[in-house]
Amino acid sequence: MKKINYNLIIGFFITAFLMLLIIIGFFYTPYNPETMSGAEKFMAPSFRHIMGTDKFGRDIFSRVLKGSGTTLLISLSTVFVGAVMGIIIGAFTGYFGGWIDEILMRFNDTLAAFPSIILALVFISVLGPGKNNVILALGLAFIPSFARIVRSEFINYRDRDYVYSAKLMGAKSFRIIFRHILPNAFPVILSSVMIGFNNAILAEASMSYLGIGVQPPNPSLGLMLSEAQGSLFTAPWCAIFPGVFIILLVLGFNLLSGE
Repeated sequence: MKKINYNLIIGFFITAFLMLLIIIGFFYTPYNPETMSGAEKFMAPSFRHIMGTDKFGRDIFSRVLKGSGTTLLISLSTVFVGAVMGIIIGAFTGYFGGWIDEILMRFNDTLAAFPSIILALVFISVLGPGKNNVILALGLAFIPSFARIVRSEFINYRDRDYVYSAKLMGAKSFRIIFRHILPNAFPVILSSVMIGFNNAILAEASMSYLGIGVQPPNPSLGLMLSEAQGSLFTAPWCAIFPGVFIILLVLGFNLLSGE
């Protein structure tokens, strides 16, 4: 009898619940997440504001919904950029080898020697802060990890019998790469993408916390944590709820990845 993967089930329900809230937040929030109210600042959680309000009187629940959406979109875009470029580089270097592999992998290893967040900070220092620049910077920083994983999978599969059969039947290299080898490498790539979401969420939150990511008044979970650091003891709910959402997002994708 096949063993039930409870981690996968729990991860699915956590992620599905958060995705539902985020989707709702794209179309509806109880309050305008950017509207300030001096008379309602630092209100504790209540029926009126279920997560309380911040130092500007803004509804935290509305900002968490919008901020989670912003964080998720940046993470999705980051992983998309890193995965697409990494898959292309890894596929061609792993399949063809030779001088193409040597040049691209040496460059890839040079980038991989630095933590992705450090590389992203370097790119941001050149490009400047902002949502689009964060996506580009993190996407470029994530390319080496995807390229290494895909390259190793292609090296593993390129000498299989079905690849030789496809060559004998006259299949072009492009077709062999994307129709024969890539589908077999997909499970490993999918797991890497899930792990990439975790890293992207944490990286975006870190950069926004440092003030070089999403800029005010746009909400972001990392930015909300940064704004709440001065009121941790007087209004802890300002930091607790964004922090819990970050933890749940990372936990959900981590359980789905099987790690």
